[in-house]
Amino acid sequence: MNRKIYLGFTILQAFLITSCNNFLEEDLVTDISASSHYTTEKGFEDAVKATYARLKTFYGQEAGFTMTTFGTDIFTNGSDGGHKYYNIYDGSLNASDDYVRDAWREWYKGINQANAVIGRSESLEMDENLKSTRLAEVRFLRALFYFNIITTYGDAHLSLEESEGVEIEANRTASAEIYKQAIIPDLEYAVGALPDTQSDYGRVTKVAAQFLLGKVLLTRSYTQSAEGDDATRSETLFTHVIEDYGFRLLDRYADLWDIGNKQNDEVILSVINSKTQVDDETDELGHRGHLFFLMEYDILPGMARDVENGRPWKRFKPTDFLLSLWDREKDTRYDEGFTHVWYTNNPSQKLQLGDTAVYIPGPGKDKLWPQSRQDTKPYMVITKDEYTERLYPSVLKWLDPTRPDHQREPSQRDHILMRLADAYLLRAEARLMQNNITGAAEDINVVRHRAAQPGMEAEMEVMASDITLDFILDERARELYGEGYRWWDLVRTGKLVERVRLHNPVGAGNIKDYHSLRPIPLDQIDRTVNEYPQNPGYPD
Repeated sequence: MNRKIYLGFTILQAFLITSCNNFLEEDLVTDISASSHYTTEKGFEDAVKATYARLKTFYGQEAGFTMTTFGTDIFTNGSDGGHKYYNIYDGSLNASDDYVRDAWREWYKGINQANAVIGRSESLEMDENLKSTRLAEVRFLRALFYFNIITTYGDAHLSLEESEGVEIEANRTASAEIYKQAIIPDLEYAVGALPDTQSDYGRVTKVAAQFLLGKVLLTRSYTQSAEGDDATRSETLFTHVIEDYGFRLLDRYADLWDIGNKQNDEVILSVINSKTQVDDETDELGHRGHLFFLMEYDILPGMARDVENGRPWKRFKPTDFLLSLWDREKDTRYDEGFTHVWYTNNPSQKLQLGDTAVYIPGPGKDKLWPQSRQDTKPYMVITKDEYTERLYPSVLKWLDPTRPDHQREPSQRDHILMRLADAYLLRAEARLMQNNITGAAEDINVVRHRAAQPGMEAEMEVMASDITLDFILDERARELYGEGYRWWDLVRTGKLVERVRLHNPVGAGNIKDYHSLRPIPLDQIDRTVNEYPQNPGYPD
């Protein structure tokens, strides 16, 4: 896909995300042209849904997790899979990489889909309020795709009009201009036009637009193109998110990962999946996060692979730094986000069905399990000195025990894009940018109170004097690990190189300043007739 080589729309196949209602039921439309179908109310609705569908090609997929999880301070590589160069930062992370190429392609396809919806709606006669809402939805999505592009690749091609055929010239517009001409105007329109709620779960609402605009302005506030009120506006937007819509932190951190509790009061926006369509393989883009954060439990004594414990692809291993961040006497977020015990499902003479088969004490508890104590147990105990790229603490956040069989890759999990705890942490960051460390501490303490062990709320509180940017990044790691934010968090704050060198030994030796941007895809450069430069540091 060239910078401006996009899919034409002579045939429309709306492969759509699904939910419990009619919003995103799959609908295959063929043998009609976009020029006729998009200009009908039914076609317009299909085109809006198809714009949402582009979210599913990145969020919840291996490419998305690899590009946001590897090469950070909190995860390093497990034993299996490719693309380890995202963690190693060696020469294989270059313009030929398929994930670099595919993310670029899919986000530009989403942008062009949004452009088509906007452009072709001008002559459409339908309820004007509904049309305005739908246009606000696609403008939000276009802003999100552009935001992902510039925070991943830097300066990029800008087009706000539909491309219907092959175009072989491209512009390279400064990120500052993409903020001004596309991202911020789209989100300001969305904030003004979207309703507070929508009957279809999964559609964008005003609060989601305020959240994203707040994050966009916060991100810009770190750049040379920052405007003086970016952090102030960001704080105000997150205050609306926190105070105006009735969202609340769930009572327990563990409640967020209950597969039966996907649509809860903390989640502001998710990329949604339908169990029915994932299980019957109508939708091949279900959530795959459950595959990537698991150790190789299924070859250990007393164990076999099963649905409850997941299919371990062994991609992402927590760094020692991540495992050091929680005080488990006070903080529940390790205990409620990692698996500690695997129970026998493959009995032997030594282990009966349901017995403990494998136990990981986890950070701070290893000292209770010297080898002499381990030797007294019939089950396997894995302590820190025994961690390998195959055996390590396993994140349980994305596990899906409802999958129809233990080999099934797609899951009905939704991918959370925005939740209230993140809004508090982002507002804390915006307040720190304004030197309001007291306000930042107040926001962080709200999140830490929910995370506290019963009766330890006061002990979990931090003081204003504790607040630094590094402390906020540590708190984001404690709260949001494995959720697909980390690489972007470190890039936004200018901390990527520093913290990888400090906390990720695998990547520390190779990472350079230029790695805060990904390379421009090679096929994009090759298919552009006007010279299009590669990002600094990467080979042309």
